[in-house]
Amino acid sequence: MSQVKLSICIPTYNRAPFLEKALGYFVELYQFSFKYEIIISDNASTDGTREIVDRFVAKGLPIRYFRQSENFGAIPNVISAVSRAVGEYTLYLADDDVLINDGLREAIRYLDLNPEVTACFAPWYTHDEVDGRDNAPFFSVDKDTKFKKREFEPVFDFLVDRHVFPEIGIYRTSALRSAWAPRHFAYWAFSYLAHFLELGAVTFLKKPFYRQVIRSKIVRDRPQAGHAETLTGWDTYRGGLEYFIYSGAKRGAVKLTADRRAYFDAQIRDFTMVRMSVALRMWVLKKDYVRAYELYTRLMLGGFEHHPDVQQARAALPLMVALQTVTWHTNAIAEVDRLVLHGVDDHGAIEALLRELGLRSEIAVVPPTTQLTADEMARTAVFITSDSDRKHYLREGYPPNMVVSEGDILSHVLI
Repeated sequence: MSQVKLSICIPTYNRAPFLEKALGYFVELYQFSFKYEIIISDNASTDGTREIVDRFVAKGLPIRYFRQSENFGAIPNVISAVSRAVGEYTLYLADDDVLINDGLREAIRYLDLNPEVTACFAPWYTHDEVDGRDNAPFFSVDKDTKFKKREFEPVFDFLVDRHVFPEIGIYRTSALRSAWAPRHFAYWAFSYLAHFLELGAVTFLKKPFYRQVIRSKIVRDRPQAGHAETLTGWDTYRGGLEYFIYSGAKRGAVKLTADRRAYFDAQIRDFTMVRMSVALRMWVLKKDYVRAYELYTRLMLGGFEHHPDVQQARAALPLMVALQTVTWHTNAIAEVDRLVLHGVDDHGAIEALLRELGLRSEIAVVPPTTQLTADEMARTAVFITSDSDRKHYLREGYPPNMVVSEGDILSHVLI
C-alpha cells in the first residue's frame, strides 16, 4: 500500500454547513495526483457534523474522523488533528477556507525535490465569496526563497523587511512532534518557525496555495480569528520575533553583541509599530475610538506621528473618544434611564453618534430639562460642554459624579 503523501487536517466545531462546503471541494474542485487523507478533529460538535462526514465517507473521500469528548478549545483541536497525521507532509485547512490546485501541487513537488526543507510557506489570498474575488496576497515573495538550517539572521531580515507572516505552510510531518508546542506570549508562527529552522531548511514560496475566505456566502459577517488577532496581537508579534532571535542566539547562529542587540530591537520595534498602525486603522473602522486612542499614544511615542494611519485617525479622535466615553460611562451606571446633553449645538446628530457608539436604547437622550423630581435626577446622567455649567446641576441636586463635562474627558485625550 502506497504511503499517504499529504495529510489535510481540518479542526471543526458546530460548523456543519462550512464543513459540508469544504468537503464538497474535494469532490468537485480539487485535483490531486498524489495520495492524501483528510483528518477531521471534531471539538464535540452538537450539530450535524458527524452526519456530514459520514455522507462524504460514503462518497469515497479518504476521511479519518476523530471526536473530542468535550470542547477543549481551538488550539488543542488543531493539535489533535495534526497529531493524527500519517502523511509525509501535513497541511492545516480551516473548515471555511479553500485550497488552490496548482499552487498546492507545485508546493508538494518542491518538497519532494528538496528533502532538507522541513516547512514551506507561501502568501495567501483573502477571498470574498460574496463578490467572487480574491484580494491581494497577504504578503509577497519575489521568487521561491530557501534558507538553510539555522540561518536565523537572514530569515529575520526577510520577515521584518517584507512583513512576512509564516502562517500558511506545508510541513514535513516528522518535524511536527517537536516544532508545535504551546506558546502564549510569543506569536506562534514566528516561534514555530524558529523550531523548523533548527530542524532543517525552510522555504518561502512565491505562488499561493491557499485562500482564506473573509466573506462567506453561508454567513457573511462571521467572526474571523485572524482578524481578531490583527486587532490585538501586536505584542505577541514582538514576543514571537524576540523568541525567534533568542532561539538563534542559543543555537549559536546569532551573535548578540551590543550593536546587534540594538539592531534587532529597532527592527522589532518598527515591525510592531507597523502592525499597531494596522490595528489602529481597524479599530477606527470598528468605531472603537477609545482603543484606537490607546494605540495612537503608543505610536506617537514610537515616532510614528507621520504614518498615514496615525495622521488620518488624529482629527476624529478627540470628539469620538469623548462621545464613546460618555456612552461607556452612561451605560455603566445602574438604573440610569436618561442622558441630558447640555450645550450641544446639533442634538440630533450627537444622539445619532451616541447610539452608533452603543448607547443603550432604553436610555433616553434629552435636551436640558427645567424641572425633574429628585427620583428622576437620581436616574439621569448629564453631559455638559462647559465646566461652568456644572454648578447649576449640582445646585439642582444631581449626583456630582454623574455630571460629566467635555473637559473631564478631553483633559486625557492628548493629541
